[in-house]
Amino acid sequence: MPDTELFRDVFDASPIGIAVENLEGQPLFVNRAFCAFLGFTDEELRSKHCVDFSPPEDAAKDWALFQQLRAGSIDHYQMEKRYFRRDGSLVWGRLNISLLRGHPSPLVIAMVEDITDKKMAEEAVRSSEERMRLAQHVARIGTFDRNLRTGQITYSAELEALYGLKPGSFKGTTIEFFTNLVHPDDRAKVANAIDQALRTGEPTQQEWRALWPDGSVHWIAGRWQTFMDESGEPSRMVGVNIDITDRKSAEVRLREYERVIEGLEEVILVVDRDYRFLIANRQYLKAHHTVQDRVLGHFVYEFMDPTTFEAVVKPKLDECFEGKVVRYEKKHLYPELGERDLLASYFPIDGTSGVDRVACILQDITDRKRAEQAVAGMSRKLIEAQEQERARIGRELHDDINQRLAMLAVQLGQLDQNPSELPAKVKELRQQISEISDDVQALSHELHSSKLQYLGAVAGIKSWCKEFARRHKIEIDFRNESSLVLSSEMGLSLFRVLQEAIHNTTKHSGVKRVEVRILEDSGQIHLIVHDAGCGFDVSSAMQGSGLGLISMSERVRLVNGSITIDSKPGAGTSIHVRVPLGSEPSEQRLVV
Repeated sequence: MPDTELFRDVFDASPIGIAVENLEGQPLFVNRAFCAFLGFTDEELRSKHCVDFSPPEDAAKDWALFQQLRAGSIDHYQMEKRYFRRDGSLVWGRLNISLLRGHPSPLVIAMVEDITDKKMAEEAVRSSEERMRLAQHVARIGTFDRNLRTGQITYSAELEALYGLKPGSFKGTTIEFFTNLVHPDDRAKVANAIDQALRTGEPTQQEWRALWPDGSVHWIAGRWQTFMDESGEPSRMVGVNIDITDRKSAEVRLREYERVIEGLEEVILVVDRDYRFLIANRQYLKAHHTVQDRVLGHFVYEFMDPTTFEAVVKPKLDECFEGKVVRYEKKHLYPELGERDLLASYFPIDGTSGVDRVACILQDITDRKRAEQAVAGMSRKLIEAQEQERARIGRELHDDINQRLAMLAVQLGQLDQNPSELPAKVKELRQQISEISDDVQALSHELHSSKLQYLGAVAGIKSWCKEFARRHKIEIDFRNESSLVLSSEMGLSLFRVLQEAIHNTTKHSGVKRVEVRILEDSGQIHLIVHDAGCGFDVSSAMQGSGLGLISMSERVRLVNGSITIDSKPGAGTSIHVRVPLGSEPSEQRLVV
């Protein structure tokens, strides 16, 4: 077998990649391991340059070394470098490259060992160590390892920060240096804990205050253990220190909050996801004639009617555990006070894995409700009186004045038959009288729209919109998307709100187009009035002397509805009224 074939077979059998190159860096021969390493065939590799496989940021440095080899400055070098494979991925190789003399022309032999797995393992270790250092830094955890024979203490950089020390200033050779960092009032208990760990070898923990060089005080939690040698003597103490200043501050604030909660007149409760009491303040215990030991840790349904719990309280708690603030009113029968109205407010409390507790505040609103009912009764009477007065004026305008004016228009019309009169003047007077009649009739509808009674609420509202638009020369885009027949009470309330809204639009918005929608959705009738006018500040308007917005709110409230007024200067106005279907006039306010 020729020598060249023998060497080729030997090279191909090598698990290390081998390439023979000329002084121009052109591969003349590559073995199978080299081809497998880079993913090319030998023919493809022999058509490339030696630095074609180097990343751009490495190519210049690689070629500079090759030039030194070529110039004879060096005859051998070794390095770890990256290579691009045919598929574009990067791999690592340990390169040994030598200049081979003694041939008609010198040759370069490159031997490459695949160390990709080794590099990946090193990178994984570095990443793990970096993550550990980062975690210790973020969590403010310092570690130490104390050699009990020599007294030497090995520690992490974070340990110095826990005690307010500059980097490198921790003198880890004597235990006295450490104890001097502890607050004087806590040194005795720390020393006792250390002695106990040395005697027993059991895991030990303690909390103490650290006195920083700047005079500030910080809280530290220590966890450590002593390890014994073969003879049972203490040899090492390993542990961690954790900054718990924030936790201690939170505990102080919590105690302050507890004192505040105990002093409130409202009932304050906190329950967990299993509906167990975690907190019950003095007011709750007083109302139920019990003590904390009989409440905390027990289920809510143990202290109330189970049916009420399942039907009312549990669904509301579950809704709050989904992250929502829940408010609702309920009645509760107290043995001594009788039936009382309560406003229950539930607030979600976040834990490490989402909402895991709910704070419950129960307010006795019986007196407030009674006052509201009294005010509501007065408001109802006031509105009813207004309606009666409007009806009276409407009848007088429609049945008396309008009829007389109509007769006068007929009489004036008859003057056309007498040529001796002035026909042109008579026609002019008749036209004026007819217009007055129309205006008076429209005014009567403003005061008391009989069309609501005879045509129904929706048709009456539509007719009014048409008449109003004609008289005031504006566009009212009215759309009805409900097939329901509204009660007279609901229809009248919606009509009065619509009247007030469109009058305000005409006076203040500066636009000539209004959108009106009546629709049914989610068990409610909706009235929406929208304009794209100049808008206004709602808070300022509610605090002003006008009664328009307050009147609208009162009318809606009396049919158990709610009203939303959304307006800003320069952004138009939207008024949205929602009235529950089948609602009857009520003096009770819904909690919304």
